[in-house]
Amino acid sequence: MSARVLVAMSGGVDSSVAAALLRERGYDVVGIAMRLAPELANPVARRRTTCCSYDDFEDARRVAERLDFPFYVVDMRADFARRVIGNFVDEYLAGRTPNPCVRCNLEIKFDRLWERARAIDAAFVATGHYARIVRSAEGRFSLMRARDLAKDQSYFLFTLGQAELARTLFPLGTMTKREVRDHARRLGLRNADKPESQEICFVPDGDYARFVEQTAGPTAPRPGCVVDDAGRVLGVHRGIHRYTVGQRRGLGIAADAPLYVRELRPASAEVVVGRREALAARGLVAADVRLISSGMMAGDSIPIEAKIRYRHPALDATLTMTAADRAEVRFNGAGPAVSPGQACVFYRQDEVLGGGFIERAL
Repeated sequence: MSARVLVAMSGGVDSSVAAALLRERGYDVVGIAMRLAPELANPVARRRTTCCSYDDFEDARRVAERLDFPFYVVDMRADFARRVIGNFVDEYLAGRTPNPCVRCNLEIKFDRLWERARAIDAAFVATGHYARIVRSAEGRFSLMRARDLAKDQSYFLFTLGQAELARTLFPLGTMTKREVRDHARRLGLRNADKPESQEICFVPDGDYARFVEQTAGPTAPRPGCVVDDAGRVLGVHRGIHRYTVGQRRGLGIAADAPLYVRELRPASAEVVVGRREALAARGLVAADVRLISSGMMAGDSIPIEAKIRYRHPALDATLTMTAADRAEVRFNGAGPAVSPGQACVFYRQDEVLGGGFIERAL
C-alpha cells in the first residue's frame, strides 16, 4: 500500500508540481488548501498580488481534478489571525521588524498541517518549498539549500527539527524554477505560467504601516521624535512601526549627510538615527534559538555562515550558545545593521544548522 501524503496547495505552480511529482512517484496524494488571510474590502487586489483568493483555490482544485486526487479547503483564519497576524502587529508595536513567513511555517504550515495529516492517516506532509532534506546512513535528517539558489527557501524553514523533517517532503528541492514550469506545461496544468505572489498574503497592497494601525486600533503606536545619538530632536514621526533599523528613505528630516535608523525605542516613541558607519554591528543576540540537530550546550562555539535576512548574503561568523534557546552570533568582521525581530539562520555550506530571532545587535 502506497504511503499517503498531505500536500499543501496554494494554487500556484510550485505546489501543483510538487503534488504531481508525488503522484508520479506512487504516493497516495491528498491536496489541501489553507484559508488563512482575512477577507479584503477589495478582493481584486489579492488576486493580482498574492495568494489565498478563491481563484487560487479553484486553480488548486482543477489541478487535483486533472491529476485525480482528492482536494479540500480548510478554514484556518482564526488560528492564523492569532498566531501570525497577532505576532506581526505585536512585533511592530514593540519596535521590531517581524518575518511572518517564518512564523507561518512554524505556527501553521508545519504544525496545524501535521494535525490534519494525522487525522487522515497520512505518513507525510509536503509543500512546494525550494529546499532539500537529506537522510544520513545513521538516520539523521539534514535540511539543505535547494539546487536553485535563486529560489532557495531554506531560510524560512529553520524551525523544523528532526521529527518534522522525518515526515516532510520537498519534491522541488532538486529542480530549478524553469524545470518546474516546464513540467507543469507537459502535464497541461493551467497555472504553469501563473505569476508568483509577491506580497504578504494579509497585506496585499504592501502598506504594512496602515495595516498595523488598523489592526492595533487604540494601541497603535503614537507619534514621537526623531533624535540623534545625543538626544537632539531632528524631526517628528507618525509611529515607530513605520521604520526599521537600517532604513534611510522616508525619514522626513534634512541633514548634511545621509542618516539611517539606528534604533527604535517604543517606550519613549523615539526613532534614533545616525550616519551609515554607526550602523555596523559586530554581531547579534538571538532568542528562541532552534537547532535542527541538537548537541550544542551553553558555552559551545562553532563557525557558521549567518543569514540575517532572506536576501542578504551569508556572513562568516561564530555561533556561541549562551543558554538552551539563546545564542550570540559574532561576525568575523564588521557586519551590517541588524534588525531586531528578523530571523538569523545558521548555515554550514549548504546545510541549515538552525536559527533564531534577532533580539539586539552587538
